[in-house]
Amino acid sequence: MSARPVLLVTNLVPEDRVPSLRALHERAGLEVAIYDGRRHHATGGADDPGVPHRRISQREAYGLAASGRYRAVIATSAGRLALPAAFRGARRAGVPFLYWTGIWHQVATPAHLAAIPLLRWIERSADGTIAYGEHVAAYARGHGSRNVVVAPQAVDGAFWGATVDPGAVAAARTAAGSPAFLALYVGRTTPGKGVGVLLDAWAQAGLTPDEGALALAGPRASDLPERTAASGGVIALGHLAPDQLRNLYAAADVLVVPSVPTRAFREPWALVVNEAMSQRTPVIATDAVGAAAGGLVRGGQTGFVVPAGDPAALASAITTLHGDAALRDRLGAAGSAAVAAYTPEAWADAVCTALATALSGDGGR
Repeated sequence: MSARPVLLVTNLVPEDRVPSLRALHERAGLEVAIYDGRRHHATGGADDPGVPHRRISQREAYGLAASGRYRAVIATSAGRLALPAAFRGARRAGVPFLYWTGIWHQVATPAHLAAIPLLRWIERSADGTIAYGEHVAAYARGHGSRNVVVAPQAVDGAFWGATVDPGAVAAARTAAGSPAFLALYVGRTTPGKGVGVLLDAWAQAGLTPDEGALALAGPRASDLPERTAASGGVIALGHLAPDQLRNLYAAADVLVVPSVPTRAFREPWALVVNEAMSQRTPVIATDAVGAAAGGLVRGGQTGFVVPAGDPAALASAITTLHGDAALRDRLGAAGSAAVAAYTPEAWADAVCTALATALSGDGGR
């Protein structure tokens, strides 16, 4: 390991990211600089990312990257000031800069549109780009990015894939009303998450409370439309601890990820897909979900992929899985096999590949 670590500038470290950062630290030496900014993760950030770290303001990213204490700098696409500050600091220090991104469409807010020239310059000038998946890599290459490496999105497989006691599975189904068929949503109710589309699709599926239930992990009853909260078959469980959520994945017959594109958001990945697949739970995702666009959820192979914003298509997929237990088992097994390759170690290895190319000078500036 080099005496000088690699600097990662980011706005937060979700709990699921901690094993990946630890794996990278073991391979390359890492320090994480965390600043405040917009958060797209429902669970927020870990207080301790498990590696050497410090808290900074966005403006402080420049001085830190320019300090000469690091042999390379990585920065994420979040933050209006932190990304260009980290880029300029790396250039001042004369060390490689790598751009880590999950963006795969043009964010159309006024601030993002105004920043397009600056972002394109960074994309073309970076010594490497670390992409969430092939969908992001294709988008980056289309803007002239070089040394683009796909680092597979990973969760803690040892935790999410652990065998769940049958009693805990039964308790999770009881909390959801003990339905014959249990569909699960995990996330927030922000517009891009598509919860309204899911509720419409559930109504169109026409399952009675005895035939099936839709459990929402994250939202509270007060977050739902009054007509939905009062109807049968939909239960809002609110925030769940990780072990409770894992038990619910094991109990569920399908995870539904109904995300829709908005001007400000398109689902970069959806780590809930990895979590659910680790418990052999089949997944229905829309084509606006990064895990589908990036190839983990493959229609008819590891799950179902439906058009975003189409409740009829989503309802059809739900009813198909409701009526076919053998199909659920097949998709769940295939998803479990596919997600086994999405490990923290594989993520760290890919980042190290991008670093090695950039440090050798082959990334180009």
